[in-house]
Amino acid sequence: MADQNVPPRRPRDDRGWDGRQHHTSDTYGDPTASASYGYDSPHPYQGGYPAQGDPREQYVDGYAYNAQPAPAPRGPQWVGPEGLGRPAPSGPAGAGLPTLDDDGEPGRKVGRRKAMAALGGTAAVVAGGAALAMTPQFRDLFGDEAAADATGSTVTDGTAARPSGQQPSTVRTYTEQNESYMGSRAGEALKKNAPAGGRTFSGPAAAAAATEVTVKTVLAKDPILHLARRTTFGATPAVVADIKKQGIDAWIRTQLDPDKIEPSKAELKLAELPTQSLSVQQLRDQRDKLNDQGAQPEREVVDATLARQIWSKRQLFEVMVDFWNDFLHVAADFDGGEVYRTSFDKDVVRKHALGSYPEMLVAANKHPALLIYLNQKDSRKDAINENLARENLELYSVGVDGGYKEGDVRQAAMLQTGRGVDDKGQYVLRVNQHYMGKVKILGFTHANTFSIKDVNNPTAKEIAAVDAAIDKYITYIALHPSTAKYVAQSLATRFVSDTPPKSLVDRLAKTYSSNNGMIKPVLMTLFSSSEFWAAVGQKVRRPMEYLVATYRTLGVSPEASPKNNNGDNKRTPFARGLRQIHDKLRELGQYPMGQPTPDGYPDVYVAWTSAGTMVNGWNEAGEIVAGYRTVFTYTAPDKLVKAPATAGAYVDALSLRLVGQKLSTREKNLILGVAGVAATAKVDATFNGAITAVARAILASPQHHLR
Repeated sequence: MADQNVPPRRPRDDRGWDGRQHHTSDTYGDPTASASYGYDSPHPYQGGYPAQGDPREQYVDGYAYNAQPAPAPRGPQWVGPEGLGRPAPSGPAGAGLPTLDDDGEPGRKVGRRKAMAALGGTAAVVAGGAALAMTPQFRDLFGDEAAADATGSTVTDGTAARPSGQQPSTVRTYTEQNESYMGSRAGEALKKNAPAGGRTFSGPAAAAAATEVTVKTVLAKDPILHLARRTTFGATPAVVADIKKQGIDAWIRTQLDPDKIEPSKAELKLAELPTQSLSVQQLRDQRDKLNDQGAQPEREVVDATLARQIWSKRQLFEVMVDFWNDFLHVAADFDGGEVYRTSFDKDVVRKHALGSYPEMLVAANKHPALLIYLNQKDSRKDAINENLARENLELYSVGVDGGYKEGDVRQAAMLQTGRGVDDKGQYVLRVNQHYMGKVKILGFTHANTFSIKDVNNPTAKEIAAVDAAIDKYITYIALHPSTAKYVAQSLATRFVSDTPPKSLVDRLAKTYSSNNGMIKPVLMTLFSSSEFWAAVGQKVRRPMEYLVATYRTLGVSPEASPKNNNGDNKRTPFARGLRQIHDKLRELGQYPMGQPTPDGYPDVYVAWTSAGTMVNGWNEAGEIVAGYRTVFTYTAPDKLVKAPATAGAYVDALSLRLVGQKLSTREKNLILGVAGVAATAKVDATFNGAITAVARAILASPQHHLR
């Protein structure tokens, strides 16, 4: 009887993620130009989204189809020193940014391009050996002498034998896409150098002290640096000093209580993003006014997130916000995001990021953003839409291999009918559109029958009873053993390695279940485990993480430079600067809440092997070092450290300042080659005019690419 209420199954029926994307420029390369934006910005991907990430499928007009075997690379294939088709911003006379195409420059002992290629190849080292980023495109750019093993992709697709019975083209969960990339040759190389097992200690400090790091890695085996790299968006001298002062245990406890950490100057400046303080109702009421002002709430929520990632002192909290934005993903750029995505960020993700995941999932299932994004607002008892019911199981709880079947999806879809959004943009449960009748979903059963006198005019108590039945189911799947394992696997992948040991995943899952889905105990178990402390150098920064870490390590300040000429009377320099970072990350292929599909970004390195993206990141690091964009205040590169007299000592000092450790002799010689000097040569504070190139080269080193 139940299945008679379900429409015929079509591939990814009525997808809710085919809304527009505001991929508009903010004149990134020109600090004096201005632009105006509105809710009606054109959609640059008319006809569907380009494939991003998972090589198994693409989406066109909301439908999935099997893609070509080779995955489309993330980010641009090639970006020159001037950026993506834009002129280089003008800098001070005689201080032009060195390009990567100057191998023939007289007086250089090692060409900058070859040196950067060698450094960048090493930057792909997760486990101290295989240069995993040396794709065919990379060899084409830099020549065969930089070549190493190409990253072939042997996809581990699903089969009809999967519990869901889905075809491979629709298997694209957060964990599944990570596993598909790790099925490549590069992934197999990583697995061979990952810690195999471990144990839990009485606390993080005890685990750090007792754990021996045996993996091959170019990173210093320093527990404080390791903690700073993994639990923040980039270690800084201030963070390292703070951990040393407080001690590992006390610092982690402080980070797990973010409300007691004072806001940074940048967080106070978020008031300059006007839409971030507006309610859903205010955003609806002021739509025309905001449009005239060029404000875009769905882009400002991304801007605000980037500001917090770079400057907030609540770094572990921000890392967890980013984790949940991938795990329980709602794209910012969906049709409705301009009104609802800011509220989803505040009232769902941030409210519960270090709290209860069951409570987060219940809140998400009542939030207009998710109800619109996955078409739940259109699901009623006589026309059931399965999107949200499917993703609740496949993406947000038990996972595709969690034991559910197609019948479970349909039963869940029936139970969730009637939930939607009213004319005021608020959550509503329409009892007259709710299917009544017994349901059974993955071991959860409910009579789903209620004594309601008038379904067209139910009382508040009657509505609450129906609502509670749905909440009970959502809580049930959030606490399911398969969900515990799924969350544990994802957290271990984020914080430990692309191939986390089963021993750790099992212990994290046990902690999750025994604490009813509370996240802080799971994180404490993770940080108290030897696997965490043994995994030095086992994670590579994704494009967003690389760029944010660059801003952090260079000590960029959110205040405008005295040289700034705003040139935009609609937005402050701070707001414009955040939008510039945002636009650059769109070029690089990753930005907060940016994945158009509901699976979130993959969190394994081999998903991000794009030579163009790597070079674009290096070029951007050079622009930041040079301080060309006056919307922020930068420390001049020759002021980062007190300059030693010789070139070799200068590289050592600058490496300690930027990446927390000295580089290897080989890497150091490559960087000296960029400057065209010997280690014993006398240099001034400007490194004889090469300081920008030297600093950028250090930021291209593996020590800055790894986290």
